[in-house]
Amino acid sequence: MNFAVDSPPSFETATSHWIHVIGVGIEIFGVFIIVVGIIWSARYILGSNPVGPGQLGQEIKSRYDNYKISIGRSLLLGLEVLVAADIVKTIAIELTFMSLGLLAGLVVVRTFLSWTLTLEIEGRWPWQHEPVSARGTERQQSSSEAVPS
Repeated sequence: MNFAVDSPPSFETATSHWIHVIGVGIEIFGVFIIVVGIIWSARYILGSNPVGPGQLGQEIKSRYDNYKISIGRSLLLGLEVLVAADIVKTIAIELTFMSLGLLAGLVVVRTFLSWTLTLEIEGRWPWQHEPVSARGTERQQSSSEAVPS
């Protein structure tokens, strides 16, 4: 009879396991952000504001633009969280040249997606300054709102 006693896992194995679990939890949270963001964005499409005659086309375009921007923002946030999960799982668990290359590829693809989503939402690349006309309009609106009439 062999009464071999299983030894408890080493500290490194246990730590690796828990970091992997945390990484998967962060991934689930990122997917949750995206799904909830898409569902929450539906309020723009399903809204029921009364529209006057001749304004229906403009109202539909406005709702669509707001819907698209809201979904884009939730995708951006979800992508950032998913990148964080990839970093946690790759760096903390097993750092090899293969896993580091895979992480670099994922970060490049997700960064490109983030940039294109920012371009779609804001109409400019993330590293470009806000257009002067838009800044002037914001300042005029905020100063007119601050001054009581």
